[in-house]
Amino acid sequence: MTYGSCGCGSSSRTDFGKVRSFLTREEKVSMLKEYKDDLDREVQGVTERIKELEN
Repeated sequence: MTYGSCGCGSSSRTDFGKVRSFLTREEKVSMLKEYKDDLDREVQGVTERIKELEN
């Protein structure tokens, strides 16, 4: 998934490779949820690494 500079998914590629400028509200919500999930996994990885280094 391609995120905009703020993580809001400012553009989206269609099946034909064209970039769409305007997304529906549902598409924006979906992209933001996916972005949040990615960030949550990153936090989990950082937390695990900190624990490894502390031991």
